[in-house]
Amino acid sequence: MSAPSLPVIRQTAGRGAARAAGRSRSTAAGSDRRPGWVTYTLLGIAVVLAIAPLYYAFLLASSNSVYIAQNPIPSLIPQGEFFTNVGKVLNGDIQFWKALSNSIIVGVVTSLSVVLFSTLAGFSFSKLRFRGRNALLVFVIATTAVPTQLGIVPLFILMSEFGWTGKLIAVIVPGLVTAFGVFWMTQYLESALPYELVEAARVDGASMIRTFWHIALPAARPAAVMLGLFTFVASWTNFFWPFIVLGNQNPTLPVAIQLLQASYFKDMSLIMAGVTVSTIPLIILFFIAGRQLVAGIMQGAVKG
Repeated sequence: MSAPSLPVIRQTAGRGAARAAGRSRSTAAGSDRRPGWVTYTLLGIAVVLAIAPLYYAFLLASSNSVYIAQNPIPSLIPQGEFFTNVGKVLNGDIQFWKALSNSIIVGVVTSLSVVLFSTLAGFSFSKLRFRGRNALLVFVIATTAVPTQLGIVPLFILMSEFGWTGKLIAVIVPGLVTAFGVFWMTQYLESALPYELVEAARVDGASMIRTFWHIALPAARPAAVMLGLFTFVASWTNFFWPFIVLGNQNPTLPVAIQLLQASYFKDMSLIMAGVTVSTIPLIILFFIAGRQLVAGIMQGAVKG
């Protein structure tokens, strides 16, 4: 059944109702309107600004040290040395493949762990009632204000006491859960998971762990995917702590790329080739998880 026209509404309900109906219809029509050229122009500029650093690194990776010394601002056309430089990086003395596998192991393990523990903590803080809940949540969030560098010395001493220096476990264990992840999942589950669903599961005889696994975890999937993706990227690009605790014998990818520069000479073409190669897995990951990422953002916006 079609909606009544504005003249009919004016005759039956008055001019005020007709004006209100006209405004609501114009708003609904505006929501379905396609973006204009201004929107696409701004998006295009944002895309260019985002791609420009990576393309600049690719241009340097396609050159050689002599060309870079003669042309500090490279040509926008690649010079054709990219695969040669990539071959030097892959077959060099920096243990690239071992560093790549180490980064994948650390990234996958920490991402899964952060998602699991953060979702579990977020479910507890958002839906369970226990004494000191708010104070404990504030304390967890307050730890994000402490700089990472302040805990490096005691953390390194602790890893030495455990005999974990030079091993991947020294990088994995400190990153098993993050305060940001707990805060992220708490805020999401607070609005996305109705408390009535938790009560219904408890009435049906489900344990708290089963309620979390079958009710809370599926409801938190959009936010969990985003948290896992951000955690993986942060772990993949982390340099400071792995450089200190792992050293050069068992490096992750950022540490291995740092080894490309010698003490007195830096071949920017090799360094940028390593940077470009290390970025390719992240680009592939974003292409694979892009649909789920956008779906998670949209679903979170609708639920909010």
